[in-house]
Amino acid sequence: MHIVLSRTDSIGDVILTLPIAGMLKEKYPESKITFLGRTYTQPVIQLSRHVDLFLNWDKIKQLSSKERIGVFSKLEADWFIHVFPDKTIARIAKKASITNRIGTSHRTYHWLTCNKSINFSRRKSDLHEAQLNCILLKPLEINIPPIEKFWQYYGFENPEETKKIFGQLLDSKRKNIVLHPKSKGSAREWGLENFERLIRLLPEDQFKIFITGTQDEAELMKEFLERNKDKVTNITGTFTLNEFVIFLSMTDGMVACSTGPLHIAAALGKTTVGIYPPIRPMHPGRWAPLGKQVHVLVKDTECNDCRKSLNCHCMREVSPETVKKVLVESYKG
Repeated sequence: MHIVLSRTDSIGDVILTLPIAGMLKEKYPESKITFLGRTYTQPVIQLSRHVDLFLNWDKIKQLSSKERIGVFSKLEADWFIHVFPDKTIARIAKKASITNRIGTSHRTYHWLTCNKSINFSRRKSDLHEAQLNCILLKPLEINIPPIEKFWQYYGFENPEETKKIFGQLLDSKRKNIVLHPKSKGSAREWGLENFERLIRLLPEDQFKIFITGTQDEAELMKEFLERNKDKVTNITGTFTLNEFVIFLSMTDGMVACSTGPLHIAAALGKTTVGIYPPIRPMHPGRWAPLGKQVHVLVKDTECNDCRKSLNCHCMREVSPETVKKVLVESYKG
């Protein structure tokens, strides 16, 4: 049986979709799993041993309509699961005569392009995003496991540690901690002032601190990075995503808000501290990272006055002292 999972959006969303591949492999060990994704998420998708083939939507969408249909037809897939709804992809899957096409009934174009429509709403649900993805597996008779077991289905295998520069960066006598302060506007942020306070609080003899982010984010953090240059190693804008994943696999932990890198760290089994706003649907009940060493910090309060602002004071009120305590206690013994 050949099953295609289609998720062509961001890294965090893709990571929370990957457990589906593990569940399908558990139920159908002889199945072939193809993942339709984007170029920039490919390194993360290919970390999972449960994914047999990566299909690049960025390349396929450059083809003519006839050629796109041909690519999908040659897959000879039995099932096509639209985890992330996309009208163009849905139409191609139907024209390619893929036998079983699963999608949410909350997209009107799925009424014409999918023959297995699942009725559920993400917007009003209390389920975690990863659990919501699994609802689409109903026609394949997959039982949704408890959320605390989801990380076991990632199938992530640490990438080859081939970059000698990483060995030079890391400190074997201290815990190597990655701080990822920004989110490219995709999530509420904890604030540079809190990260700066955390840097000052963490004992230098116990922790080596790295700051990560994109090159654009490095510009936004220019003064912050300059003030803390003697206490941190700045690697913003240094690595490709593939190199970043390799580097992250060699570190000990990460502190960040709800971002793709936080989910990558959790899936790699690292000590992961995620700081979240208590606002639905951005709260950790929906978007917490899934891993065996995850710690989620969120203020226990109602928080609606900053719903329309990226500046969430409730999130910023999670103290650096609390984050320090979590990190220190995580590595005791």
